[in-house]
Amino acid sequence: MSFLSFLLGEKKKTASVAKERLQIILAHERSGRNAAEPDYLPDLQRELVAVISKYIKINPEDIKVNLERQDNLEVLEVKIELPDAR
Repeated sequence: MSFLSFLLGEKKKTASVAKERLQIILAHERSGRNAAEPDYLPDLQRELVAVISKYIKINPEDIKVNLERQDNLEVLEVKIELPDAR
């Protein structure tokens, strides 16, 4: 069914596309690069700002993306400070 959806050009939901992109990025980073700070984090942060800005007016500095490594564990931390609802 997904092949048929691909051929027909069915649009995916934004959240599922973002999740797939994030999984690809993380898999790529795990596959062999051991950089202290991955180079995709600034792009990821910009994309998050762009998506959230569609729904809420937000300051780009209110989104922080951090990757921590401990032994065989990697934790991607995303902190988003939302404005007060008034």
